[in-house]
Amino acid sequence: MAETTTSDMTFRAEQKPISWIGILEKFGVLLFLVVLIIFFQTQNERFLSLRNIFNILADISVYGIMAVGMTFVILTAGVDLSAGSVLAVTAMCGAVAVKGFGARYSAPDPHAYGGMSWLVAMAICLLIGILVGYVHGTAITKLRVPPFVVTLGGMTVWRGATLVLGGGSPISGFDVGYRWWGNGNVLGIPVMVLVFLVVALVGYIVLRYTRYGRQVYAVGGNPEAARLSGLRLDRVLTNVYVIMGCLAGLAGFMQSARLSSAEATAGQGFELSVIASVVIGGTSLFGGLGGIAGTVVGTLLIGVLLDGLVSMNVSPYYQQIIIGVIIVLAVAFDTFAKSHRGRQ
Repeated sequence: MAETTTSDMTFRAEQKPISWIGILEKFGVLLFLVVLIIFFQTQNERFLSLRNIFNILADISVYGIMAVGMTFVILTAGVDLSAGSVLAVTAMCGAVAVKGFGARYSAPDPHAYGGMSWLVAMAICLLIGILVGYVHGTAITKLRVPPFVVTLGGMTVWRGATLVLGGGSPISGFDVGYRWWGNGNVLGIPVMVLVFLVVALVGYIVLRYTRYGRQVYAVGGNPEAARLSGLRLDRVLTNVYVIMGCLAGLAGFMQSARLSSAEATAGQGFELSVIASVVIGGTSLFGGLGGIAGTVVGTLLIGVLLDGLVSMNVSPYYQQIIIGVIIVLAVAFDTFAKSHRGRQ
């Protein structure tokens, strides 16, 4: 009897108290998303209609694609402030390749490049994005310039390059095959949504199940330990910016296909939504913690929040304030949770 009592006491002593901070870290954003959906549904009975759901998903797909790339960057404790500008310059390069320079090339040309204009444009957008990402990564790793400074400069440089390429005017009038990527659907599901889901799935698999994914986490978690273990930090860091650039190029192609126009103002302010999606989704700005699943939830939260605020006729100015406050709170919670883990 005494032995049984002692065993029970030992078992209770070994039991750890429930960590509410840990639970909120894992499921807080998802719970907040559910609460938002319920609230907006009570304000607008059509909020959860199939049409509105697909509209929200289509709206978030462009910056959601870039958010997947930004997750890789932020996991290494970096940041890319040029995402919107890279989107714009890649889209403009693709448009120039298939249409020519300037606004005078605004009429649809179904015979451009033998009817393969969308394929040419997509290839150009991806290649330019990869090149831009490589330039950013090289400047950060070889010149030892902080990511914030490199990408802040890139934000201005690539926006200026977009203006030069387009002469300050949009290039529009793409053929049906091109526009399908932005406005078409497969089995009733928008193509943009399917592309976003594929990109997110591939990013999830790479980070969770590949050697490179483990290297990204290692570099972000403890770069010195990663270096001492034999990892080539410069290569890993350069590659995450290449991934970011490539996905920004893909997003640029999708955006121009949706609007049937490549514009110098495309992607302005997207940096806020992209970074917000990643940070709100639980990826730490300090690096080493987070993942694609959280980013997808964060992207959905931003999309639901913006759509709900629009349906309630909230001014766009207040929408930006609300998103900014949420970002600050997310980072503050991340800092608090990190210090809490350190005390355990």
